[in-house]
Amino acid sequence: QVQLVESGGGLVQAGGSLRLSCAASGSIFSIDTMGWYRQAPGKQREFLATITSGGSTNYTDSVKGRFTISRDNAKNTVYLQMNSLKPEDTAVYYCAANGVTTITVKKNKYDYWGQGTQVTVSS
Repeated sequence: QVQLVESGGGLVQAGGSLRLSCAASGSIFSIDTMGWYRQAPGKQREFLATITSGGSTNYTDSVKGRFTISRDNAKNTVYLQMNSLKPEDTAVYYCAANGVTTITVKKNKYDYWGQGTQVTVSS
């Protein structure tokens, strides 16, 4: 089993920045690609960004140029740097992981999920 724990969420003013972290533990040898999703109240969980162990990345259009995904394989941690935050970025942010070595966008292809961290952007 793999455990994922997100941190770094909080309250920030519009235009500000936050850096989310997701630390993996347990059977980490079984994971490769990691991703970030978010879910706002009353909405479906949406894909934000993904990164393979080799460093290949993919982003949804709405966050390109504002969010950056990165990872430290030695620390088994993935990050999401979020800049120029907008009130519509308010949501619970989740990280996810799976054992495939390719870019993964569909949430049903991820095997492990964290508990989420709240991000609130005030106007």
